[in-house]
Amino acid sequence: MSADITTRADMAVPVTNPPPKAGSATTARRRRIRPAALLTPLGSLAAAVGIWYAVTYLLLSPARRFLVPPPDQVLTVSFLDWTHLQPMLQALWLTAQVALVGLLIASALGVTVAVLMSRARWLERSLYPYAVILQTVPILAIVPLIGLWFGFGFTSRVVVCVLIALFPMIANTLFGIQSVDRTHHDLFTLQRASRWSRLRKLELPAALPSIFTGLRTSSGLSVIGAIVGDMFFKQGEPGIGTLLDVYRSRLQSEDLFAAIILASLFGVAVFALFTLIARLAVGSWHASADRP
Repeated sequence: MSADITTRADMAVPVTNPPPKAGSATTARRRRIRPAALLTPLGSLAAAVGIWYAVTYLLLSPARRFLVPPPDQVLTVSFLDWTHLQPMLQALWLTAQVALVGLLIASALGVTVAVLMSRARWLERSLYPYAVILQTVPILAIVPLIGLWFGFGFTSRVVVCVLIALFPMIANTLFGIQSVDRTHHDLFTLQRASRWSRLRKLELPAALPSIFTGLRTSSGLSVIGAIVGDMFFKQGEPGIGTLLDVYRSRLQSEDLFAAIILASLFGVAVFALFTLIARLAVGSWHASADRP
């Protein structure tokens, strides 16, 4: 009798599987969408190449086709010919150095200014308007002044990068520091933490996602600034921006398109690199790490 009751009790108890872990669900979701994540860029690339061919052969007459050469002609004339490709790679390396130095200076200066503004409200009211002015003043309007003050070589190119890439670092870092949860501040207040300890252990770590968002934005802007600087400050070794201006003046359309593609790929690579660094630095504690 007792065995029968036990058997019925066992049958009445529903058998449930343990709920899947959040991490495993996220991993499975990423694995499911990985083929789509690879096919989507390839599809957009194929569409862009198709539009390029259509513009060349359908919209332009044969007499004007040199303005937009087809992709295969750009590939054979510029990318597969070392005499054309070598100066582009050398110029791109110089532009990369300018962009990297400018980005490092803009990042260090931007984080420092944002930290100072977060320490005192009067500093924020005093310095933030000038940061906005740096973002809104056209660089072309102050290029002559930069050339007179810093010369027309490497230094002026770096200055242009810093001016263009500085504001996103200031704005995003300040936003991240000021967005720390008030309850976390209360906990540090209860522990009688110093302002330096609060900054080092709470505010800067909590602001890391915003800082890296600004860094990704500034990395792309620094590449743009390096190319713009190459076009206007031509003393010394030529950068990729200098070659773009030369190819335009000589109507070397294949080389012009090849240089544009190289500069664009470099900008994408820089953005992807800092995106990877942001994910490694922030880790899995931030909500952005759960996105596929």
